[in-house]
Amino acid sequence: MSTCENIQIECKDRYILSGQFYSSQKNTNHKYPILICPATGITKGFYHSFAQWLSEQGYNVLSFDFRGIGDSLHGRIQDSKASIVQWGQLDIPAAIETLLAKTKSSKVIILGHSAGGQLLGITPNYEKVAKVVAVAGSTGHIKGLKGRTKILAPIMFKGIFPLARFTLGYGPTNMIGMGENLPRDVAKQWAQFCSKPGYILNAIGNSVNITDNFHEKITTPITAIWASDDEIATEENVKDLLRLYPNSQTNLIRLNPQTYNHKAIGHMLMFKRSHQNLWSIIENELNINE
Repeated sequence: MSTCENIQIECKDRYILSGQFYSSQKNTNHKYPILICPATGITKGFYHSFAQWLSEQGYNVLSFDFRGIGDSLHGRIQDSKASIVQWGQLDIPAAIETLLAKTKSSKVIILGHSAGGQLLGITPNYEKVAKVVAVAGSTGHIKGLKGRTKILAPIMFKGIFPLARFTLGYGPTNMIGMGENLPRDVAKQWAQFCSKPGYILNAIGNSVNITDNFHEKITTPITAIWASDDEIATEENVKDLLRLYPNSQTNLIRLNPQTYNHKAIGHMLMFKRSHQNLWSIIENELNINE
């Protein structure tokens, strides 16, 4: 049974993130370590079982909490200045450099869950990423949503978040079963980015300088893995994400729950022990040897 090492990740602006490093449990020829970038409001602990399993398959793995979330929230959430743009421009780059230093590797593979797989286009050290595997990664465009989420998202984005910004001082996602509560600017940007196609592309020229838009420069291969019953990462929204990288080789893998004897997979269940029979599908996309 593998154990993890608690580590600190220092960002360019000196902000400290909380991370967990899982060292490879056997000798393999896996060339690159794995960086698990979490979904919005989801802590590193959610990925513990999966990260531990990856280490048992011979991978070095680093998971972490984005600023303002979990153990990377310092002080009151009402006082947090964290934003999604900072996650892409500061947190992911620092995590990449920390993992490279820890493993002496030349590149990392990003395993991004939802938002964690949607931010490479504003990550300045993108050239140090050998591949992105985006699990339930999409633009989350509100018009491309399905089911109950298509009804609830506008209420959250246009009603709950704006009201809570001035009353609570944060986005109350925990009370509606959507992970940790969000710093106010994370909640605000989430709503803004999902209001139009393109997600983070909507920040370019506003909270992101035009010169910091790397989407068209990126040639890193990207694989998107999503479930047919995912109400957020629908096929329409997954394809909307991949179009942002015109010079990358992209691959789409759609999973049907019934094919793997599950009632549901949705947006969150792929990393659960109950769905461990899906892990080899993800791992197959991580196992590259250049």
